[in-house]
Amino acid sequence: MDTGIRYKKLGYIALNVTDLDRSVPFYRDSVGLNLTARDAGVAFLTCSRDHHNVALYAAKTPGVKRVGYEVESEAVIDRLAARFGELGLPVEEVSQSERQSLGQSRTIRVREPTSGLQFEFYNSQLRMAAEYAPPHTRIQRLGHLVLWLEDYDAMLKFALEVLNFRASDHFGDRLTFMRCFPNPYHHTFAIGRGERTGLHHVNFMVTDMDDIGRAIHRLNRTNVQIAYGPGRHPPSGSIFLYYLDPDGLTLEYSFGMEEFPEVNPRKPYVYEPVQSSLDYWDAPKHPRYAKAGNIETPDGWPANRPAYAAQ
Repeated sequence: MDTGIRYKKLGYIALNVTDLDRSVPFYRDSVGLNLTARDAGVAFLTCSRDHHNVALYAAKTPGVKRVGYEVESEAVIDRLAARFGELGLPVEEVSQSERQSLGQSRTIRVREPTSGLQFEFYNSQLRMAAEYAPPHTRIQRLGHLVLWLEDYDAMLKFALEVLNFRASDHFGDRLTFMRCFPNPYHHTFAIGRGERTGLHHVNFMVTDMDDIGRAIHRLNRTNVQIAYGPGRHPPSGSIFLYYLDPDGLTLEYSFGMEEFPEVNPRKPYVYEPVQSSLDYWDAPKHPRYAKAGNIETPDGWPANRPAYAAQ
């Protein structure tokens, strides 16, 4: 069904960190992002010509603050706002002063009612004069956000029926990989059924497999905890390496990803929910892998959340 809700890409992920003076150097020097701006309480970093692909906010508790998607036109923003209004979901129009800080055109935000995750939608972001200059690992793009969810089914319904994301593959009924249509990449958003609601990991796609190999030794030399990998995911076919940031949030480098055509894509596969369906290489996992990070929600959430019933 053509809803007219079309995306360019996953634009950025905003993370809460407990110490900006510790995290900014980590994301710049260890992850390999370029710092583009820093204001009181927030730092913007990029792995592209975009003003930012990661925003770090000072907070008491680490985790996900919001996720921003770049849409194809301002008309898409209007369609999304209308759809949210039909469902009784409050829509926030981001102020001009904040948009100026973000370097973005008209921007709206909405919270998925069960998890409280704040989604942001905008049509354009300030382009930097200089190309992204990788200090070591050649990051190709911001890849995806993956979350644990206690109410997995509600988020799946919201993403597919309201946001017009498309399912690429399923891991039994416990994990779903989704792409922001018509962006071709296998997933920019994935959700797992969990005992908590919070961050699973943030992904950065790299240029070739050598970036993964070099990262293993570089991270070990600098005492950054490798949490899982290297390994290879059967869904998407990517080579992966997971590691922890200073707050214990899980980050991933990966190389390679299946791409879907806009017209007549294959149907989603349903993988058997066993470990070999997640990693061909059977890599070990650190106990802290995908364990840290909440989803920022307003005070009183979820008691004040609106009712949600996708139609």
